[in-house]
Amino acid sequence: MRYKITIEYDGTNILGWQRQLDGPSVQEYLENALAALTPATETKDKDLSTGSAPQVPVITRLTPEVQGAGRTDAGVHALAQVAHFDLERKIEAWKLREALNFHLREQNAPVVVLEAEPAADDFNARFSAKGRGYVYRILNRRTPPVLQKDRVWWVPVPLNVEAMRQGTKYLLGHHDFTSFRAAACQAKSPLKTLDKLEISVSGDEIVFTVEARSFLHHQVRNMVGTLKLVGDGHLRPQDVKTILEAKDRKAAGPTAPACGLYLSKVVY
Repeated sequence: MRYKITIEYDGTNILGWQRQLDGPSVQEYLENALAALTPATETKDKDLSTGSAPQVPVITRLTPEVQGAGRTDAGVHALAQVAHFDLERKIEAWKLREALNFHLREQNAPVVVLEAEPAADDFNARFSAKGRGYVYRILNRRTPPVLQKDRVWWVPVPLNVEAMRQGTKYLLGHHDFTSFRAAACQAKSPLKTLDKLEISVSGDEIVFTVEARSFLHHQVRNMVGTLKLVGDGHLRPQDVKTILEAKDRKAAGPTAPACGLYLSKVVY
């Protein structure tokens, strides 16, 4: 039985979505929780030296692999990440959600399953997705954050929001985004179509809402880092067009910190 889950997580102290050897990941937390729901199999392999069965049976579990819609980096949060996995047994969706959350709490995981539902056999959290949305948050005030620490990019200098909005118009549509692509990006092509890039203000917070079918590695953070330079006066809005056309990562601004980025939705 294939299941689809929607997940929320705090990426502050985890190494991103994908399982890592040197620290916790969202995938590891979820697969550990699923292991507790997976029936154990008892094996009695013969001892090669004597040909006899071992005194203590070997108990193994075939833990399902959890595949996510996107591989968020270390420090990046999610409001609605989506994943799928297959189970040998059928479980009511609400019971599955509650069971997973129970075993996530046992691990003190900063991860919660918001929804669980049966999925078609051919559903794939990554390849079935028709679009993805991200939110990036900047706290633009002189004093540093306390309650929002590790949840926003703190920028103490005033930012010109209208100038940044003018800069966004050069990024919308279908372009070669090489200038905003991480060196380690594994995408086959730098060509992407940016469907939405809007900037809103709520008190001291500046929020970027970004949507596309898919993104290059660090694309959103590199675009925000460049637009921040427009906001503080180091670049003009029209410089964004020049940077895009340069097709050179060195031409763009810095990569914005991971702490301000949230995977906000996946569209199917």
